[in-house]
Amino acid sequence: MTRCDKTPAWASLQGHFEAHGRAFDLRDAFARDAARFTHLQVQAPEVFADLSKNLIDAATLHFLADLANECFVPALRDAMFDGAPINTTEDRAVLHAALRSPAGSNFGTAAAVAQVQQVLGNMLAYVETVRDTAASGIRHIVNIGIGGSDLGPQMVVPALDAFAHPGLTLHFVSNVDGHDIAPVLRKLKPAETLFIIASKTFTTQETMANAHAAKAWFTANGGTDTAKHFVATTTNIEAAAAFGVTTTFGFWDWVGGRYSLWSAIGLPIALAIGADHFRALLAGAHAMDQHFATAPVAQNLPMLLGLVDVWYRNFHGFTSRSVAPYHQGLKRLPAYLQQLEMESNGKRVDRSGEPLPYATSPVVWGEPGTNGQHAYFQMLHQGSDVIPVEFILVKNPTHALANLHGPLLAQLERQHTMLLANGLAQSQALMLGKTTDAAMTDKAPTASKSLDASTLAKHRTFPGNRPSTTLMLDQLTPRSLGALIAVYEHRVFTSGAVWGINSFDQWGVELGKALCNDLLPRLGSGDASGLDGSTAGLMARLRG
Repeated sequence: MTRCDKTPAWASLQGHFEAHGRAFDLRDAFARDAARFTHLQVQAPEVFADLSKNLIDAATLHFLADLANECFVPALRDAMFDGAPINTTEDRAVLHAALRSPAGSNFGTAAAVAQVQQVLGNMLAYVETVRDTAASGIRHIVNIGIGGSDLGPQMVVPALDAFAHPGLTLHFVSNVDGHDIAPVLRKLKPAETLFIIASKTFTTQETMANAHAAKAWFTANGGTDTAKHFVATTTNIEAAAAFGVTTTFGFWDWVGGRYSLWSAIGLPIALAIGADHFRALLAGAHAMDQHFATAPVAQNLPMLLGLVDVWYRNFHGFTSRSVAPYHQGLKRLPAYLQQLEMESNGKRVDRSGEPLPYATSPVVWGEPGTNGQHAYFQMLHQGSDVIPVEFILVKNPTHALANLHGPLLAQLERQHTMLLANGLAQSQALMLGKTTDAAMTDKAPTASKSLDASTLAKHRTFPGNRPSTTLMLDQLTPRSLGALIAVYEHRVFTSGAVWGINSFDQWGVELGKALCNDLLPRLGSGDASGLDGSTAGLMARLRG
C-alpha cells in the first residue's frame, strides 16, 4: 500500500494548506457562507455533529476524501468487517463489530457471530438471576480488571446511571496499589458481594493480585461460597477453576482489550442496566457500524472525524485534542478515549515495520464541563498552543428517569439548561475570541493600579479562531451511548489506516511489564547487579 505522504492527495493537501489552510479564519468563513453550519453538519445514527467550527472548507474535505481512497481506507474497513486478519503483527482478525451484531449479520464470519450470540445469551441469563436481588442476596458488585477490562465498564456504568438497578452498587478496582481495593472492601459484606475477575488469560499481574486480596478478605470475613460470589470473564477456565471460580464467560483472541466492553467484559454493565438495555447498547453500536460501512465519505461521521484528525496532526501540527463532555455521566469518557486512541495509534512504524516520517496519535485529554472551564480552559483560550476541542452535548437530561420529581426535578432541569449554555458559549468564545480594541472598551472585573488600560487590555485579549467540534445526543441512553463509542472506534481506525499503521496491537505495553517481572524479586533481595545507576539508586532508597 502506498504510504500516505507519497499519495497525490497528500501533496494536494500540502499545497492547499500553504495556500489557504495556514491562514484560514473561521470568522471570515462564516461571514462568507451564511449556510456554513448546514453544509458542515452530519447526522449519523443517534449522534449529530457540527463540524463548522473546524479549520476546513469544501476543498479540504475533497482532498481528505481523496486521501482516504488513495490510502485504501474503505477497502481496509471492508476487510475488517469481513473478518480478514488485518492485525498483521498478531495475525488476528479485528471483529469487535461482530460482538454487537445481531444473529444473521454480515459483520464478521458466521462462526464468530454464532459464538458471540451463544456467550451473550448465557451471560444475560446469568445477569437476570443476579439482578433478582431478593433471591440472589447480592447488593454490591466489584469488577476487578485493568486497562480494557476496566476502562470501558467503568465509563459506561455511571453514564447509564438513570437505567441502573436501584438495589445494586457497582465498584471498580484496577490499580495494583492496595489503596484502590482497601476502601472498597471496607464498605462490603461477603454475603452481599459478587466479585468479577476480568482477565482474558487469568494471569494479568495487577488483576490477579487484587483478586487474591479480595478472596483473602472474603474468607477472613466469613465468606463461605467462593463459587457463588466470584465469577470470571476469561478464556482460561482451568486457572479460574483452580482459583475457585466455576462460573466463567469467555471471549476470543480477536477481542482487543480496548474494544472489549461489548463482550463478556461488559458483564458489570449488563448487571447494572439489565439484559434489554445491554442489548440496546449493542444495537446503537451496530447502527453506527452500518453507517461507517455504507455512508459515503462526505456523510460518514467516523471517517470525517478521523480525516480531520489527520489534517490537524500532520498539516496544522496540533499535538493534542481535548474532549469536554458536558454531561457528568460521561466523566470517564476522556480516560476511556485515551486508551482507545493512544494505545491504538501511538505507533512510530508502518505496517511493514518502517519508521514513519510523520506524526501519528495526538495526546487525548479532558474533563467534564463545566469543571474543565475552571481548570484548563484558560490555556485553551489564551495559551500559546492551539488545541482542538471536542464538545459533547446531551439535549435532554435523564433526571426524570431516576424518579426525581417536583421542585428538585425543575431545578435540575434549569441547571441542565445552564450546562448547555456553557457548552455553546465555550465553543463560540474559542472561535470568536476578543480583540484588544474590544477589551479596551470592556470594564475589567478588577482594575489594576500598576498597569495602564492599554497594557491591561492585552492581557484580556483572546486570539480566537480556535477550532472545535460539537457532538450532540438527544439523550444519554444505552443506544445513543453505544453509537457514540462506536464513532470513536471507527474514527481511530480511519486515522490509523491513513497513517498506514497497525492500530490493533499494543507492544508498547509489554516492555515495562517484562522489566517489572525482573525488578520485583530484586526489591526483596536487593540485588542490583546489571541495573543502570538510576534504577539501582532508587531501589536502594526504597529498601532503606
